[in-house]
Amino acid sequence: MSDDQFIQLARPETSAEGYAGTVRLTFAQREKARQRVQLTDGTQIAINLQRGQIMRGGEDLVSASGCFVHVAAATETVTTATCADALHLARIAYHLGNRHVSLQLGPGWVRYLQDRVLDEMVRGLGAVVEVHTAPFEPEAGAYGGHHHH
Repeated sequence: MSDDQFIQLARPETSAEGYAGTVRLTFAQREKARQRVQLTDGTQIAINLQRGQIMRGGEDLVSASGCFVHVAAATETVTTATCADALHLARIAYHLGNRHVSLQLGPGWVRYLQDRVLDEMVRGLGAVVEVHTAPFEPEAGAYGGHHHH
């Protein structure tokens, strides 16, 4: 398996056979098309995806020989901002988006990779800000990739 290059994303339901392990990656790592990474058991693999593909937590990679690797989103230091109503939350998302910040959206909250300057801005806009660790799965954007919830 060490010579395999994992070259494409696979549908999770197709990955029952040939399971090689799990790779835990940050969002920045999941954006890279070509890299060498280490599985949770220490095995080294090469990832060689088409440019523009983003690996999402919960997806699988498959090699040309049919071997599968499960992709898990690593926990990262993130900020989750909440506020009283949807209009207020939309205003906060607008200001973050205007700064080209990648955002993960959920019911009543927005999440971004922690940045103290952004945290102060969001607090100033009236949101409750919580810094913690969690997997980060931002929206793919209007023109990029797929996203599943």
